[in-house]
Amino acid sequence: MFEPFAIIFSSVKYNEYKIDTVVWLYPGMAGWHFVTIPEDVSTDIKKQFGDLKRGWGSLPVKASIGKTTWETSIFPDKETKVYLLPLKADIRKKERVFVDNKVTLILEIKI
Repeated sequence: MFEPFAIIFSSVKYNEYKIDTVVWLYPGMAGWHFVTIPEDVSTDIKKQFGDLKRGWGSLPVKASIGKTTWETSIFPDKETKVYLLPLKADIRKKERVFVDNKVTLILEIKI
């Protein structure tokens, strides 16, 4: 199984992360697709931006995969203690992303 990893941009904004991760499907009837924010990045995000959290502990972000950029939120997962980014169908269609695909995600925490 692919373990997500991240590079924190040192020459760009302090609130921006580049993450290589894999798309996965939530094991339920809804069919939600997610990517996992790695533990080290999730810890850094909680430490630096946790006071900005909103409902359900979510944080507002700007996300980019390929040529597609959108505004959304990341959500904490209580079991794994990391953040998850849901991928809506229109984003997956635009970028031709499917379950088990490796993607590079640019994630900017909205401050």
